[in-house]
Amino acid sequence: MIRRRTALTVSAASALLLSAPLITACGDAPRPGAAAVLDGGRITVSQLQTQVKAVRQAQSSDPRAAQMVAGSGRLSQDTLIRMIQFRVIERAGKDNGISPSRREVQRARSAAEKQSGGATALRALYLQQGIAPGGIDEAVRMDLTRNALLRKLGTSKVNEVFTQTSKALDIRVNPRYGKWDNTQGTAVLAKEAWLRTSGGTPEQA
Repeated sequence: MIRRRTALTVSAASALLLSAPLITACGDAPRPGAAAVLDGGRITVSQLQTQVKAVRQAQSSDPRAAQMVAGSGRLSQDTLIRMIQFRVIERAGKDNGISPSRREVQRARSAAEKQSGGATALRALYLQQGIAPGGIDEAVRMDLTRNALLRKLGTSKVNEVFTQTSKALDIRVNPRYGKWDNTQGTAVLAKEAWLRTSGGTPEQA
């Protein structure tokens, strides 16, 4: 499920699903207006739409706009999955004494910019995977956290930790985005697995 990386990559995110009518709260479904509920809080549809809008606006000004939009037709689900995964990775990191500082994030981002050919090139790489420029630092921070966990715990243990953390957060996704799978760390409509969706910083070997 996990593969180590030695150079800058921007991982393909999980499958996506466009918007549908809001649901009402019943059974295991999240409360009205929630895209997902986890750890007693929620990711609202409004918060999700704000991130999706930021990506679309950034794509519209790119020379490859049409290609990018065509390749991210289900951006809403992809973005929600990433938002949930980031929270799970962050919690797993804190539970294991890992929380990258702002300075560490900036150093890693600078290194990634150099490897990719500059800040503009790095932004384009992230944008291709549905991450707006304003979300790059968060993606870098999650990659640093993930890679630090991998070094500390090893591959099989990291997968275990993410699954346990996911279960502990009691994640429930609005059915229009699928059903959350704690083992794979994604919605059931998606194909990608856990540690390949958070962005693209260099492996911190």
